[in-house]
Amino acid sequence: MSFSWSYLLHGFYLAFTPLNLLYALIGSVVGTLVGVLPGIGPTSAIAILLPLTTVLPPIPAIIMMAAIYYGAMYGGSTTAIVVNIPGEASSVPTAMDGYQLARQGRGGPALGVAAISSFVAGTLSLVGLTFFAPLLANVALAFGPPEYFALMFMALSLVISLSGRALLKGLIATALGLLVAMIGLDPLTGEARLTFGTVSLMAGVNFISVIIGLFAIGEVLVNVERAVASIYENKIRDWLPTKEDLKQSWGAMLRSSVIGFFLGLLPGCSPAVTTFIAYDAEKKVSKRPHLFGHGAIEGVAAAEGANNATCSGGFVPLFSFGIPSGPALAVLLGGFMMYGLQPGPMLFKENPDLVWAVIASMYLGNVILLVLNLPLVGLWARIALIPFPILGPMIILFSVIGAYSVRFLMFDVWVALIFGVLGYLMRKLGFPLAPMVLATVLAQMLETSLKQSLVLSNGSPLIFFTRPIAAVFMLLAVVMIAWGLWLQFSGRGAELAADDSD
Repeated sequence: MSFSWSYLLHGFYLAFTPLNLLYALIGSVVGTLVGVLPGIGPTSAIAILLPLTTVLPPIPAIIMMAAIYYGAMYGGSTTAIVVNIPGEASSVPTAMDGYQLARQGRGGPALGVAAISSFVAGTLSLVGLTFFAPLLANVALAFGPPEYFALMFMALSLVISLSGRALLKGLIATALGLLVAMIGLDPLTGEARLTFGTVSLMAGVNFISVIIGLFAIGEVLVNVERAVASIYENKIRDWLPTKEDLKQSWGAMLRSSVIGFFLGLLPGCSPAVTTFIAYDAEKKVSKRPHLFGHGAIEGVAAAEGANNATCSGGFVPLFSFGIPSGPALAVLLGGFMMYGLQPGPMLFKENPDLVWAVIASMYLGNVILLVLNLPLVGLWARIALIPFPILGPMIILFSVIGAYSVRFLMFDVWVALIFGVLGYLMRKLGFPLAPMVLATVLAQMLETSLKQSLVLSNGSPLIFFTRPIAAVFMLLAVVMIAWGLWLQFSGRGAELAADDSD
C-alpha cells in the first residue's frame, strides 16, 4: 500500500456521489441509534444488516457498514451520560464522569464535549490511517501472545490504580471480575469451569449483561433508596460546552487520540481497553485529579476520544493485512469477503476505488455525526428531566431489553438483575466498579495470551521480560502497582480518601 493524493481525491469524488453520501448518512444515523440503545452493539447491527446489503454495490454497502461501526461509537456516550447506562464496556469511563456531570445539571456540556472529542479524535486518527497505515500496521504485527498479555496486565494495573484510595477493594473487585469471566468453557481446552452442571452457565456470563446490571440497575436501586425526584438535582445552566469546558478538554482530546489510535492498531485491543487506559492517563496528567469520578469533563473527553480513535485505528490492520482488531471489524471483514474482496496489501492495488472511497467517506461521516449530535444535545439531555419515578422504570425496562437482545436469552436478563443487586451492594460498601468491569472484559484474552506465552517458553515466565515490548509493558505495570501502593500507604492516600468522601 502507498499513499497517493490522486487516489485520495478520487476517493472523495466517489464518496460525494449521491448514492454513497446517502448510505454514509444512513449508516451514521443507524450507528448512532445502535450506540444509544443499550445492549445492541455495532457487531450485532452489522451482522443483522449484512445480508440486506447484498442488493447494493460493494462501495455503498461497505461505506454504510463502516458508518454503523463508528456511528455507534458516537451514540454510546448518550445513555452513559444521561442515565448511567453504558451500553458497551467502552462507555463505562464516560459514564463515570458524564453521569456525575448530568446530576450536577451539566449533562448538555458533557454530551457536547463527547461529540466534539469524538469528532476531533476520529478525524486525527483518520489522518493517521490515510498517511501512515503501512508503517503502523507493521508495528501491530510485532505483537505476539507475550506482548498482548503484558499489555492487558498493564491495562488492569492502570485501572486498579484508579482505586488508589481503596486499593484492597479495587483488587477484590478485579478478582471478582476475573472469577465471573472464568464461568463457562476453558478457551483452550474446552473444559467446563464453575458451571456446577448448569447448562445455561456453559456459554459463560455475557459482559454486556454484567455492565448493564452493575451500572444501570444498580444506579436505579441507589436512587430509589435515596427517594431521588429527578436526575437533575440542580438548575440546568447551559446546554452546550463553554469556552472553559473546551479549554479543560482540548488536551485530553489530543492525548486520547494518540493513545486510542496506536492501541487500536493492535488486533484484539478493543475500545473497552483503550478508553480505560486513556482515562487513567488523563487522570495522571490532570491538574485536578480529585474531580475524576466526580464530574471531570476532561475525563469524558478522554474516554470518548480514545473510543473513536481506536475505531479508526482498527481499520489499519484490516485494510493492510486483513486482520480485524475486534468483533465488529471481523463481521465487516465478512462483508468484504461476501463481495469477493480480500483485505490485505493487494486490496489497495486491485480495488483502490473501494478503499479510498471508504476512507474518504469516513471523513464525511465524522462531519455528519457532529452535525447530527451537537444540535440534539439539548434533546438528549432533557431525557434526564423526566421525573425519576417515571424514568427509573423506563431504565429498568431498557436494561432488560438490552440484556435480552444480546443473545436473546432470559438467562442474560437474570444475570443483569443479579449484577444490579451486586452493583448496589458494591456502591453501598465503597467498592469501585471499573476494575471489575475491565477484568470481566479482559479475562479471556489475558488467560489465552498467558497460556500461549507459557507454551512458547516451555513454562518459563521470563518470556515476559526478555522480549522488549512485553518488558516495557510489564515495567509500566509494576510502576502502576507501586504508585497505587504509595497512594494507599502515604499521606496522599489519606487526602484522596478525604476527596472521595465528598
